[in-house]
Amino acid sequence: MKRIITLSTLLLSALVLAATGLADPGDHGKKGKNGKQEKGKFTFTFTNTDNGSCGGSPWATLFETRTFTVKDNGDGTFTLTRRDKGTFVTIGGASPGACETGSKHGKTVRSGVKGTFQGYLVGTVTATKFNPKAACADVNVCETREGFLNTYFSSDRVYSCDVNSSDCKFNYNYTASNKGTNKTPKLLYRHWQDKGKGAGTMLQEVFKGDIANA
Repeated sequence: MKRIITLSTLLLSALVLAATGLADPGDHGKKGKNGKQEKGKFTFTFTNTDNGSCGGSPWATLFETRTFTVKDNGDGTFTLTRRDKGTFVTIGGASPGACETGSKHGKTVRSGVKGTFQGYLVGTVTATKFNPKAACADVNVCETREGFLNTYFSSDRVYSCDVNSSDCKFNYNYTASNKGTNKTPKLLYRHWQDKGKGAGTMLQEVFKGDIANA
């Protein structure tokens, strides 16, 4: 899936926007002891695709809820946490773990396999300003990593998951049912994990398992 590398050249795997999204602006944050914005929470729902460990063609369609949480650290930095969860349906073809090198995995997955996924990406934004009340002109843009940063942070912002940095970590897990349907055989592998830390030249990413029937 290479969730850290595809969405920006250095960041987060193969989640390519595929359909119109809906947004919930959340609580817009709470005031801290010094009157500064401590936290903002923003939730989006949309449809995505995921490209797996091989890149290229997607292996599944994702029906996703994404929540960004921003915490003001009070020193010009902000902890940005992105949590994703939802369901997926396989498209058919190469399995998500087909190009792994560090664990046992399959090669292909049939179409129509359903499952659930969840995960997070967390890093640090350095910026002169975070505006939780900024107007989101296009939900389909704001729900993406780059669109969210451009909308709610000042233009000088630097996100640690977009540069050569050890300050970034992520963990995504996908699980499918072990039972075949409509007389289809059971899956050989039904759990796939993509986790790691760092970004850019410091990225350390590990794939484990698979969603595969062959």
